[in-house]
Amino acid sequence: MKVSGADTAQTLSVEELSVHYGGVCAVSSIGFTVEPGRSVGIIGANGAGKTSTLRALMGLVPRSGGRIRLGERDLSKVKARDMVRHGIGYVPEGRHVFPGLSVEKNLLLGAYSRAWDKDTHQQLDEIYAMFPVLKEMRERLAGALSGGQQQMLAIGRALMTRPRLLVLDEPSMGLSPKLVGTILDVLLKLREEGLSLLLVEQNAKLTFGVTSHCIVMENGEVAMSGTSAVLSHDPRVREVYLGL
Repeated sequence: MKVSGADTAQTLSVEELSVHYGGVCAVSSIGFTVEPGRSVGIIGANGAGKTSTLRALMGLVPRSGGRIRLGERDLSKVKARDMVRHGIGYVPEGRHVFPGLSVEKNLLLGAYSRAWDKDTHQQLDEIYAMFPVLKEMRERLAGALSGGQQQMLAIGRALMTRPRLLVLDEPSMGLSPKLVGTILDVLLKLREEGLSLLLVEQNAKLTFGVTSHCIVMENGEVAMSGTSAVLSHDPRVREVYLGL
């Protein structure tokens, strides 16, 4: 998979990001960076604020404070629908494929922000090579796919945008161990090819296997951060946040 702009990718910087739902603070002034070609995970117990952080980053929920930059470009006021134009692909929790459209049309819709040309179809072939089952089912309605197949479709659709940064929210949710392994292999391949990744995931093995750095969230705040290798062996992380 060719990574668009991989040699000129820019650092994502999140500063003092906050999210409130009514009078409840879901995310409190957190900050982190994702450097070009690096992979960062956000872990923590249910309700820690992980998904709210990603949704606020993508502009899907209002931010009550904070600044988001990709390189020198300020994305703090960019609408959700325009994030893809700035090089950020998004795989949402729950997949959210278009059930009444075919697999192939779902994938092609991922390229809506650019011309459908020879390069688009070449990239489509690359997605099919990455997920052969999608090629076999290219004419099938997305709503008829299994959960695992829909997750592959959601990742493939996001990759059709040629992102510099791929943001994934719980990509292994509801999948069998075999399919989790497939997703792990794909993310590792993308990482090796230089694509920046930001991952929220309950599966500790997947998170630590894919990422180079992790942020541990608790009650909407960053409780700990460090390399994935170190945090994966930290007793507090394993017992308190991951239940291991």
